Amino acid sequence: MTPEHINPLQWHQALGVARQSCARFFRDGGVPADAMHAFGLKPLASHDDWSHAVEAIAERLCATPLRRAA
Repeated sequence: MTPEHINPLQWHQALGVARQSCARFFRDGGVPADAMHAFGLKPLASHDDWSHAVEAIAERLCATPLRRAA
């Protein structure tokens, strides 16, 4: 699902980064709350699933303003 207010290409890239990050936490024995905490998110009771964590992290990545080169 792509949120309507986010560029589809940016959403696709953010999902890829979020999935890769969550996979690393999963491989190291972490839980979704650990992955969310690494991105500055407060895990909620409804975010106890990896799919919810991936979407929340992707939303966070899309909400962060991009830095531009000089």
